[in-house]
Amino acid sequence: MSRVQPARQVALDVLRAVADDDAYANLLLPARIARAGLDAQDAALATELTYGTLRMSGYYDRVVALAARRPADAIDPALLDVLRLGVHQLLSTRVAAHAAVDESVELARQVGSRAGTGFVNGVLRTVGRSTPDEWRERVLAAATSDDDRLAAEWSHPVWVIRALRRSLAAEGRQDELVDLLAADNVPPRVSLVALPGLAEPSELGGDDALLSPLARVSAGGDPAQQPVVRTGRARVQDEGSQLAALLLSRHHDAAPGERWLDMCAGPGGKAALLAAEAARVGAHLVANELVPARVGLVRQALAAVPGDVDVREGDAVRFGVDEPGGYQRILLDAPCTGLGALRRRPEARWRKQPSDVGELTRLQADLLASALDALAPGGLLAYVTCSPHLAETRAIVESGLRRRDDVELLDGPEAVARVALGEVDLASRPYVQLWPHRQGTDAMFVALVQKEA
Repeated sequence: MSRVQPARQVALDVLRAVADDDAYANLLLPARIARAGLDAQDAALATELTYGTLRMSGYYDRVVALAARRPADAIDPALLDVLRLGVHQLLSTRVAAHAAVDESVELARQVGSRAGTGFVNGVLRTVGRSTPDEWRERVLAAATSDDDRLAAEWSHPVWVIRALRRSLAAEGRQDELVDLLAADNVPPRVSLVALPGLAEPSELGGDDALLSPLARVSAGGDPAQQPVVRTGRARVQDEGSQLAALLLSRHHDAAPGERWLDMCAGPGGKAALLAAEAARVGAHLVANELVPARVGLVRQALAAVPGDVDVREGDAVRFGVDEPGGYQRILLDAPCTGLGALRRRPEARWRKQPSDVGELTRLQADLLASALDALAPGGLLAYVTCSPHLAETRAIVESGLRRRDDVELLDGPEAVARVALGEVDLASRPYVQLWPHRQGTDAMFVALVQKEA
């Protein structure tokens, strides 16, 4: 029988699954919390321990390396996860030091040898003998360059820091880099969307939204316990994602019978909103997804939404060939590095590599070409990524449009002003680039493209 407090056990289990199986913490953690039967207090602790450790693991690895006097990558991966979890409790929470150390030693006993327990005990006791500020000074003093210092302090890989700096510089806002890195390490607000025709924002409770006319911000607790969410009439969805879908559906009035396409619909959040919007105006939506498991998620997301919706499993690159000119509105939410969602998927910063960008941009270019071919005369395309990386955003759009003389790039910020609540600080014209530190959303990118009539 484990003597480890259940919240810590759940947190370590998720950390190990992320490391060993490429699991997504945001999908796995709720299931593990439910399976362990954690009450609200322990569920909150497990969530904080998991996400806090994942966000700051780059920084914690540097602390461990100094305390253990060996590189973090020379430590057994399972013991390293135990150490990261322990260091997080010692340096970033109000957990009692003796509890953090003792339970970490018990976790080490589960995953390692007798020598491993002694090693974990020694390292964490060394960490606990100095204050968080003292460790910060030591870690930053060991940095090898200005960018490495930023990487150490804010727990981002150097290549991500450089990519984010270039993206901000494209707006003349490179001086906001530290604000952005800090925002990436703050848990995001939980935003809800009331699906049109099924629910009203007033049913969601919580606080006023900042961007989306369909949103409210949760005041706390588990949103899934709200009847309006449990029945599928509302969903948890970042306001940036809501706005991306609404820029397509509400850019101009839709005609009954229009055909809409969500090319890469999994896991289904934007598809659900578009389906509700399509039902409102009498349009037909095709929600396409390549990966079979994600097709199931799309069907689940759409289950409560009435209307004319066709869920398909297939390669989105085929739409331009198989159905040229077939759709009046197309959402291309392209597969990307996910660097815009590091607050809610913190493991992405460690999982992605610079080499991933090249492979993704080739796919993005192919998908954009297919979308433009599938767009009907006069039709509207929203090219969307949850990444601000210039290679995945402006470069893809500008390269794709250079090859065409039948499409026009529209003014995104002007469209936002018509759709969003209040004034939105955008410096990205003609594109829409949202930021965690500015709008409090994921760093969503949207380009609106219209085909000549």
